[in-house]
Amino acid sequence: MDEHKNKIEIINFSEVYKDAIKTLNYEWLEKFFKVEEGDKVSLSNPKKEIIDKGGFIFYAKLGSDIVGTAALLKKSKTIFELGKMAVSSAAQGYGIGTLLLEHAINVAKLEGANKLILYSNTKLETALRMYRKYGFEEMELEQGLYERADIKMGKTL
Repeated sequence: MDEHKNKIEIINFSEVYKDAIKTLNYEWLEKFFKVEEGDKVSLSNPKKEIIDKGGFIFYAKLGSDIVGTAALLKKSKTIFELGKMAVSSAAQGYGIGTLLLEHAINVAKLEGANKLILYSNTKLETALRMYRKYGFEEMELEQGLYERADIKMGKTL
């Protein structure tokens, strides 16, 4: 397991890999939930919908393959939302989600954020364990943002 961790490179968004965020997210969304309209918009135009609005997209690269992704969506000057996080089913168990989460936290801090929020679902127990390990705590969930979200978490940076 650890031998893969050392070979994983976290890279920033690039047009070359723009389809990877859509492919990886569709894979898990279709497995556990459904692809919502908002997902279709943001994942089909990630540069316009995330980067151009002050956000960031990261990829986990193993060799020449993109095996994971995460995004920071800018909510305000001091708040980012961690989202669009996905790891290929073929590459799960190698700590890729943890590497992406650590990278996203560090970038959010560097960008001057003082809070990181995320939306998830209680079915995703492994992800929730990871978030709690990194200090995310449950907070009040507003309705209507994502149909699949039944939990909102936040972390002070």
